[in-house]
This record gives sequence, C-alpha cells and structure tokens, in this order.
Amino acid sequence: MADDLSAPLGKKKPKRTFPGFSVDLARLPLGRITVGLLILALAVPLARVMLVDDPDGGRPVAEVPISIEINTNPLAERVGTSPGLTSDSQSAEPPALEQETPDAAPQDVTPTGQAEQPGFQPDEFGTLPDLSEQTQYGVIPRISQQGRTPFSAYARASIGPEAAGGKPLIAIIVTGLGLNEAGTLSAIAELPDNVTLAFAPHGRTLARTAAAARAGGHELLVEVPMEPFDYPNSDPGPRTLLTNQTARANLDHLTWVMAQIGGYVGLINYQGARFTSSAADLGPVMEELGARGLGFVDDGSSNRSLTRQLAQANQVPYSRASIRLDTNPSRPAILQALEQLEQTAARDGSALGVISALPVSISTLKSWAAGLEERGMELVPASALMKSGS
Repeated sequence: MADDLSAPLGKKKPKRTFPGFSVDLARLPLGRITVGLLILALAVPLARVMLVDDPDGGRPVAEVPISIEINTNPLAERVGTSPGLTSDSQSAEPPALEQETPDAAPQDVTPTGQAEQPGFQPDEFGTLPDLSEQTQYGVIPRISQQGRTPFSAYARASIGPEAAGGKPLIAIIVTGLGLNEAGTLSAIAELPDNVTLAFAPHGRTLARTAAAARAGGHELLVEVPMEPFDYPNSDPGPRTLLTNQTARANLDHLTWVMAQIGGYVGLINYQGARFTSSAADLGPVMEELGARGLGFVDDGSSNRSLTRQLAQANQVPYSRASIRLDTNPSRPAILQALEQLEQTAARDGSALGVISALPVSISTLKSWAAGLEERGMELVPASALMKSGS
C-alpha cells in the first residue's frame, strides 16, 4: 500500500505476484476463454446423446396404465360383445347362461327342464344372474347376451288385450310399499296376486318386503322420485331426479334407485310433473331404461308429461294410468273411482289405475276385486297392458 502511494506519477504499477505464481490480469485472453467454455458446454450434452442409449433424450417420463375395467357405455359393450364373451361389468366368474328362445317364459312360468339351469334360478335378491349387472350401488337389471329382457323375464304370466277376446282388462298398481313394513306385508297377504306392487326406494326393509311380494306371486315395480313443479316445497326425497342436474347426475341417481330391489319389470314415477315435461332431462332416463330392457308406467298425474313419446322413441314397454283411485282417501270415493275405471275399461278394452298403500285403500281394493270377474272383467298385472312403443 505504501509503495503504491510513493510511486512516481506516470509509471505502471508492478505486477501482483504470489509465491510460486505470477499472473498478468491485463494480458489474459478473455475472448478465447469464453469461446472455450461455450464449446465445452455444447460438447458435454452432445457427447451424452451419442454415447448414452436414452431414446427419450433425458425428458421426464411418467407411466400411466391404461385400463378398460370400467364400462362407460354398457349398451355399446352389449352390442359389440359376442355371446361367447363376458362383459367387463360382470364378475370374474359369470354364471352359466341358459339356452333360450327369444320368447322366453316369465320367471313364474319356468319351462320344463330349465329349472335346474343357473340362468333360470333367481338369487336371494330376486334377480336372474344373466340379467344382472354389478354397480357401485349394487345389482341392477340388464339385457342378457341372448337378448332376454328383465321386463319379459320378471313379468307375471297373463293374457293381454289381444288374447282377451273382447273381455275388458283392468290393472291396478299399489304404490308406496316398503315404507311401512307391517302395512306392506298386510297388503301383500290381502291383495290378489295380479295386483302389481310398486316399492318406494327409501324403505328400510325393502329386502324383506320385496322378497315377500315375489313369494306371493306379485309383479313388482320401483318408484323413481322425480322433480315436481313446486320443488323443493314438495320434496320426493333423496336421489330425486332434477331438471337442474346434469344427465350424468340423474343417471347416477337412477342407478341407485334401480339397485334397491331386484326382480322387477320396470319403474313408475313418484311425483315428477316438472321432470317428465322436460325432454332434455327425461330423454337420457328413457334411453337408459330402453337399453336395460325395463318398462315404465306414468302415474297419470301430469297432462304435460312426455313419457309416452320418449318411451316410444326408445322402445320402452309403457303404459299410463287412467286415474288415481284414492285422491280422496275414503271408501265411498275410492269405490266411485273404481267404478269410473271399470267404465274406461269397458269403453277402451283395458284400463290401469294407481292407488296408494293406505289401509282404507287396501281394504276397499280387496273387496272390489272379489266381485270383478262376476261383472265380466278380468284383473291383470300391469305388464299385460304395457306395450313397447305404445
């Protein structure tokens, strides 16, 4: 430091020296050093590419397994799968399928020699194995690989209008079953076998009561809750199909409803005046029912319902109730409504009525049905009046 201050002006400073090493900073070839570093930076990755066998060039790679275990289009799967193959939606060891004709007999009229075949043996849930599909909510109906539908398999054997020879036919559907176990079991025991029973999906004892209904020979329907015009003031309950929901959400609710019981021919709406008047919302539901071989009954409560048109478009076995029989739940009013139903059947050849599972409704219906044959009419299950595309 002292040497620098005492050095004469105009003279160059001496070079810095270190023991055993001397560097002249002013004479370093900075340009050459920079070029050398650049060449080195390019040469290292180039050499790695040439010498290392890495087809991805060092890029990050993530392996994602591709799986088709989830059947996103059951209808396309059924159409595209040959009869000798099993669907991905079935279990790993599917039951043996029966040899059948397209006009297979209903469950309660098993042809001779077929009772021992697994496809004709309903399980404890009331379903035939080849007509079952497992979902996250449980088993739901599907068309078999031979084309057999749940509607034809679970329908109670009966004559239809064509075979009636002009005799008026009447079908009665009792709704709201399964919510009260004692009342449901009483209705099953008291009512004629040809009365069709519709179970609400929210019952807590559905497995027991539905099994009793099947054992009693009754034909079954499932009620599907749908949005009324005054929703949510009138709330059909959890899993209601709504017009402001996506089709995916409504189909998810429909799947849950279909999984609550087994061995049924189709569905009937519970409320739903708004939903059944919306083609955009009802359309996917009817398409799903058609793809699964199920029928649909309109309870007749809404004049704006589009169920008939959409059922016809999707080849869904369909019928619409002529009258609600116990709007006024008193014996005289119910008998008057039943008389009106008989008049409709005499005029049109057939008629369908809907009645709730109230004790007064059940007792009145029982006494009325006892004299129906004497009046020249026949009581038939609802499926006898349901036609595909009608």
